[in-house]
Amino acid sequence: MLMKRLLKVMLLGSLLTLGACDWALFDPKGPVAAQQSELIIWSALIMLLVVVPVIIMSIWFPIQFRASNDKSDYQPNWEHSNLIEFVVWSIPLAIIIVLGTITYKTSHSMDPRAPLESDRDTMVVQVVAMDWKWLFIYPEYEIATVNEMAMPVDTPVEFLVTSDTVMNSFFIPALAGQIYAMGGMETKLHAVINEEGSYEGFSANYSGEGFNGMRFTFLGMADGDFDQWINKVKTEGELLSRPTYKVLEKPSQNDPVRYYSGVAEGLYDKILNRCVDPGQMCMKDMMKHHGKHSSSHA
Repeated sequence: MLMKRLLKVMLLGSLLTLGACDWALFDPKGPVAAQQSELIIWSALIMLLVVVPVIIMSIWFPIQFRASNDKSDYQPNWEHSNLIEFVVWSIPLAIIIVLGTITYKTSHSMDPRAPLESDRDTMVVQVVAMDWKWLFIYPEYEIATVNEMAMPVDTPVEFLVTSDTVMNSFFIPALAGQIYAMGGMETKLHAVINEEGSYEGFSANYSGEGFNGMRFTFLGMADGDFDQWINKVKTEGELLSRPTYKVLEKPSQNDPVRYYSGVAEGLYDKILNRCVDPGQMCMKDMMKHHGKHSSSHA
């Protein structure tokens, strides 16, 4: 009876805890997120093969072998069991082998840099993590937005991700896994949205005072609606020039959505190479210069 009561309490506590969870990871809207969700579920189930028996035994052993239980055998000289040793070591070893195999395969099959197969052209979106907001540049349409982005349904997208300041993490749970944004470096993430809707994106890496408000809206749209959204940005926005960007990059919290109808030529490349300011040498040019300098000395 006591064991049943304890199990009921544990189950109730788990349900109360899970009631406050965001289930976006388990409600994928694209093939990449769906594979990742399946991987999480399978990994958890495999690990529960150890966790559940351990929890049950940690409750059952104290009850079964308590001092007041006269029905239990008293064996003061017992010290070893080959069967117990076999179970204790073989089951965790088998789980590690299975999880290791799954992880190795999915690390290659779900490589974020690998393009997705599709009969539609891949769209490129350049992502810049800032303090504390997200800048999205659409080079194909020569527009940019802050804290809002949109994609047509069933169109693969290649995110080129960097950071203007400290390391951050770009994450849209319904679309794909997180990818880190680092200053002076570019990471890539390929994904596709299969269902229209409005989804939340955010920073998944603590980056200071305004971290909690570093969120944005990701819109999955039909082709016609996406075209209207592009026209809206071009109509309502202003030019994202270098001076405008220098104002935008100043730290700010809970920024509203902003539209830019045009983008200074090569702005993303200059953000990536840390040379937005006029006259500042870009990192790629600096590396070339150092390379030539080293070669001449050699």
